[in-house]
Amino acid sequence: MGAGEDESPEPSAVPADVEHELVPPPFRTLPELIANAAAEYADTVAFTQCMPNGMNGSLTYAQVEALSDAFASYLREDVGLKAGDRVAVQMPNCLSYPVVAFGILKAGCVLVNTNPLYTASEMIHQFSDSGAKALVIIDMFADRLPEVVAPTDVETVVTVRIGEFFPPVIAGVIRLVQKWWNRSLPAITVEHTGLQAALASGRERLGKAESYVAHLDADSLAALQYTGGGTTGVAKGAMLSHGNLVANTLQMMQLLSTHIRPGKEVVLTALPMYHIFAFTVNLIGFFHEGARNILIPSPRPPSNLKRAFENYKITWTTGVNTLFNALLNERWFSENPPKHLVASAAGGMALHESVSERWRGVTGTPIVEGYGLTETSPALTFNPLGGVGKDGTIGIPVPSTDIRCVGEDGVGEDVGEDGELIARGPQVTSGYWNRPDDTANAMLDGWFRTGDIAQMDEDGYFTIVDRKKDMVLVSGFNVYPNEVEERIAAMPGVLEVGVIGMPDEKTGESVRAYIVATENPPTEAEVIAHCREALAAYKVPKSVRFVEELPKSPIGKILRRELRAIGVTSATASIETQGRELS
Repeated sequence: MGAGEDESPEPSAVPADVEHELVPPPFRTLPELIANAAAEYADTVAFTQCMPNGMNGSLTYAQVEALSDAFASYLREDVGLKAGDRVAVQMPNCLSYPVVAFGILKAGCVLVNTNPLYTASEMIHQFSDSGAKALVIIDMFADRLPEVVAPTDVETVVTVRIGEFFPPVIAGVIRLVQKWWNRSLPAITVEHTGLQAALASGRERLGKAESYVAHLDADSLAALQYTGGGTTGVAKGAMLSHGNLVANTLQMMQLLSTHIRPGKEVVLTALPMYHIFAFTVNLIGFFHEGARNILIPSPRPPSNLKRAFENYKITWTTGVNTLFNALLNERWFSENPPKHLVASAAGGMALHESVSERWRGVTGTPIVEGYGLTETSPALTFNPLGGVGKDGTIGIPVPSTDIRCVGEDGVGEDVGEDGELIARGPQVTSGYWNRPDDTANAMLDGWFRTGDIAQMDEDGYFTIVDRKKDMVLVSGFNVYPNEVEERIAAMPGVLEVGVIGMPDEKTGESVRAYIVATENPPTEAEVIAHCREALAAYKVPKSVRFVEELPKSPIGKILRRELRAIGVTSATASIETQGRELS
């Protein structure tokens, strides 16, 4: 919004067939949305799990519906959970995930998504904070259970196999490889129930499903989605209601409706579904549209996606900048790009223009960038398709969403001026679980404070300048890492780059760039000279470090906080030493 204005300007470049307001949703809750899609697309394949070697298994919409009904019955009738009880889920992308997640929602319980790579201490914090009474966990990480279960309220543990719902012979082969070749199956020493046994027990008690959700409405809590753990302090549970998630699903699909064919799309899901981006867009959004979801348990290394692209007619992908960049640097992808791709959606971190341009050149299709946070379910903005979007921006507000940029005094900034982005809409959280002070600090007169610095152009398109906390202050001047990273990323020989601020006696802070290089990497002097051509002197890196790997979040977002910690504690380390610390 402009300074002091109360309403967002009407974006002048919005397609005529995209509504500014959300069409009233026909569903109050996620179980209603799930049941509607399952009935409409019953015989369509809903999910296919594709392993790196091409082994796969699938479930139809009708199978997902029946299996999740059985799991809901198990939770309520066998385990004895009540409406509103929290259930933690800790697994990678696999066929079990939608069965379990949908079953929890159908049971009238609250889903607590948990990163399967969490350490025991991180698990204890999240389970204790949420008060989770049950845990569904992939068996590969069950070795942490003895340490985790005792100090928490978890009373029921359900274990899942990575090959669950695969054809028996294929599932058996996967199990043998895990057990004897990879040795990735630890002994499970706590009381637990296998998923198949839980489902069998649930089937025997079917019949009360409607009563489990009779109390639900749009304001009912659906999920606790934790944010901030490990990167921004103590993890906090953002409370996302059924209304938040239903609204955001339909907001996204309404914006993309001109390029989505109900019942015909094939979407590649490489981002983990326990992350809010893939949870809302891939899991719920494309399920609502009757799509076939190709699940990738792990996108690292990027060659894990090769067989999925070869074997399935992928029409949509979602990802982050690092994933798209990694694919572009795979010869098998660049020499034989997907032939049926319509578009790709990017979020989670800034999309570099150089990556966007290369992707369009290789695939002949666009990456449309959106923006959001865990607390906003997540999408707040998106670039409309149809040739009217603006590369380098995060697009326009999704329907029924107001956004503005404000200064430190809370007053709206003028067009083109930097300010903190704040938002309000039906997808915005009501606050943090059991944290009234954090909730109050996140709100400004009914608007959610994102902590991101942005600006709006004359057409109502927004651009993220950077995270407020990541800004580098050099001699009193603001330096936004995204701008420097964008410049360096365009250089030949640069695979990935992360920019941070380092303590400096003369300027307060100075800019440092960490680079993962490809063949024929640039030198430190060449990087600095390249930056000087387009950046003000105070923005130019004072130092450059070449490393083997950059620290990333589960979705591939570069973790600047960890880079800063390494930089401060290793200020005098050699380039080689820092490479080992990051790898």
